[in-house]
Amino acid sequence: MVDFGGWHMPVNYGSQIDEHHAVRTAAGMFDVSHMRVVDVEGDAARTFLQKVLANDVAKLTTPGRALYSCMLNPSGGVIDDLIVYHFDARHYRLIVNAATAEQDIAWLGSAAAQGEFGVIITPRRDLAIIAVQGPQARARVWQAVAETRPATESLKPFSAADVETTGFGQLMVGRTGYTGEDGFEIVVPADHAPALWQALAAADVRPCGLGARDTLRLEAGMNLYGQDMDATTSPLDAGLAWTVDTRAERPFIGRDALASEAPRAFLGLILQGGGILRAHQQIHTRLGAGEVTSGTFSPTMQRSIGLARLPAGIAPGETVEVAVRDKRLAAEVVKLPFVRHGKILVEQPAAAGSAGTA
Repeated sequence: MVDFGGWHMPVNYGSQIDEHHAVRTAAGMFDVSHMRVVDVEGDAARTFLQKVLANDVAKLTTPGRALYSCMLNPSGGVIDDLIVYHFDARHYRLIVNAATAEQDIAWLGSAAAQGEFGVIITPRRDLAIIAVQGPQARARVWQAVAETRPATESLKPFSAADVETTGFGQLMVGRTGYTGEDGFEIVVPADHAPALWQALAAADVRPCGLGARDTLRLEAGMNLYGQDMDATTSPLDAGLAWTVDTRAERPFIGRDALASEAPRAFLGLILQGGGILRAHQQIHTRLGAGEVTSGTFSPTMQRSIGLARLPAGIAPGETVEVAVRDKRLAAEVVKLPFVRHGKILVEQPAAAGSAGTA
């Protein structure tokens, strides 16, 4: 157990590698109750969120639909990355990161007051979240809680449905996740979370800890807040330009700063020889220095992989050098993601020596 955003969290329940493979091949579950649920309500809820989010909630016209967005400061830095769900024109739900939850809530409150939006911002500490991920995840959720199937069988990705159950209270079941696999993230009344966890375990869903969550998300090319981006990092420098919607003349916070930026490249690395990529390792390229933002040993690929911020103009297929301890090791630049839906999506360079150990 380790401290993570002020919560005691398990690194693993048994074998971290087995937990990783369980998600890629069957179904695993994560207690992500450290993520904070925040409801935003009021007549001006949509207008308010259009002001504070870089993505545009006007895209959400169907109840239950969701989108991923960054919340920016005036300098264009990422305060947090989050998912926002649309219930109706007066009610939205944000799922924010644990480590930034309190500052997020304070920021939202300040922005609402300054703009006189009159919205009500409610942190929902009465709710827990269990993420069930993997190719068999949805079927095993339906096995554990049969009442969820009618409402969720036809759910598209980034959609959610409310389900009233007899044993677990009212659930919000979203077809979202952080692993590169299909599955659900289930918002459940906190008092019912242990019973839901046990029911999922009885349906052969494997408990997974922070270790597997990190290797899975990195293989899937997904950012970790505080590591791959922070309040000093633009979303354009973190491979998240697709989450910034500038099509409409919408004056969201941070927009002007982004317009003046010359973004760097955000790509993947595969180490060609032995060693392990880690955050903050320096990268030497033909166009100058870069940095590894996240690195690990990939259980799926059996190679060391990383996410990297690189000079603009560096492209997939190039070879760069990474400073690993006292050596410069060759690494191939690749397009993200490395793995999705259990399949390796990048061509792996030939190994030169041992790939290291997890």
